[in-house]
Amino acid sequence: MTDSGTALHELRGLPRSERSEALEEIVVKEFKGTLLMTHDEEFPLTESFFDLGFTSLRVTEAKQRLEERLDCSISSNVLFNNPTAEQLVAYLMTDVLADLFPEGSDADG
Repeated sequence: MTDSGTALHELRGLPRSERSEALEEIVVKEFKGTLLMTHDEEFPLTESFFDLGFTSLRVTEAKQRLEERLDCSISSNVLFNNPTAEQLVAYLMTDVLADLFPEGSDADG
């Protein structure tokens, strides 16, 4: 069994109120892994990938791993137009994985 789409399957199995946090964790994990950060190091969600030390190649590597884990396609332009983890998560929720995040599903209840 491959890891392809595993995260997507896990997201589908979560209550809607928990999906956005889980998606954020998936995105952060991939980018932290690219920077060789440990699990206990804080990853700034609002800081530009490039300010954090990413190169275009490293951003592309993280994007490819996210595509595999989420079984979706992410435009490379998105990573330049939405250069923070917070913005990338918002894009994924509204444009790529919108079926998992219907409007109003971000409520705590």
